[in-house]
Amino acid sequence: MSNPYKKNAKLVLSNGIIFPGFSFGAPGTAVGEIVFNTGMTGYQEVITDPSYYGQILTFTYPEIGNTGINLEDSESSICVKGIIVRNYSTNNSNWRSLENLNQWLVKKNIIGLYGIDTRALVKILRSNGSMNGVLDSENRTVESCLKMVHETPIMEGLNLSKLVSTKQKYLWRNPTETDFNVGKGCSENPNKLKVIAIDFGIKKSILNRLVSHGCEILVLPSQSSLNDVLSYKPDGIFFSNGPGDPSSVTEGIDLARSLIEHGEIPMFGICLGHQIFGLALGGSTYKLPFGHRGLNHPCGMNNQIEITSQNHGFALDPNSLSEDIVKITHYNLNDNTVAGLEVNNKPIFSVQYHPEAAPGPHDSDYLFGKFVSLMLERC
Repeated sequence: MSNPYKKNAKLVLSNGIIFPGFSFGAPGTAVGEIVFNTGMTGYQEVITDPSYYGQILTFTYPEIGNTGINLEDSESSICVKGIIVRNYSTNNSNWRSLENLNQWLVKKNIIGLYGIDTRALVKILRSNGSMNGVLDSENRTVESCLKMVHETPIMEGLNLSKLVSTKQKYLWRNPTETDFNVGKGCSENPNKLKVIAIDFGIKKSILNRLVSHGCEILVLPSQSSLNDVLSYKPDGIFFSNGPGDPSSVTEGIDLARSLIEHGEIPMFGICLGHQIFGLALGGSTYKLPFGHRGLNHPCGMNNQIEITSQNHGFALDPNSLSEDIVKITHYNLNDNTVAGLEVNNKPIFSVQYHPEAAPGPHDSDYLFGKFVSLMLERC
């Protein structure tokens, strides 16, 4: 006999496998790509990372919610469609906590499933690759769930960054203050480096790290033109992280190509921004079987290793990058995928991981300093 205090829910995968469990968070039905994150901490940052837009996230760590939810750690207003956990905690304990995970998920309209064997689910995803699925707490039939899954586009070919990018420019001054009425001239402070950030789904922590290194940031929409960017006379240009298939972000690829051809403005790309740089330089990307999503990915070369935070489902094909144009600076040491590159004879570089480390290790924070140094050399 079922427990009357638990509402039944289920996950239905596109291959027909069903995981019965229980509902928490918001009620309803969500369909999207099922992926997993191996991090043991930082669930609030992960859930609000725009790079997960359109996805349903499985946490491999078995207990989620212990530290509750606070005002500081959300990376954006963009959230995952749903989350899957082994257990979730309503008994949260942290000095910053203001509410528990379940209350917050309801407010954010994020559907949750708990009580399933997440180890078994992750083994399926690792063996068969990430796939679409349905989270359902409305007692839909399996047949109707499978119909929804098969009518939902797969991730390849989707330009999701245009859906999460800002619709209007804004000046990022500090973690709590933004200004949406900025005129021409990026900086109001002549002592700060003027950086244009192209928003493909940017995280708050990236902006904060740039500010902490002495930059003033004007964030522009992903579909900004070359003239839009150059009109502010920036000291540097940053291409952000974001969701979806990088090869579909044609406006970002065209902008990156034009900026690379234009001149000597220092440029830095992270995650999707890294892939866009590679595509703009003549490379190609491909979908990883189950992606890299976690806080302990080793990257490096020549006996230099960084432990990095990652969240991406696509990678650059190293054979598509010309050595005459691009130097590969980092590999992911788990599978030898491209994790960093530099443009030959130009102040342009990018990495496939997240040096802002929110959440994650701080091994790669020096990359923000490298970007600043390239700008200072040209001031």
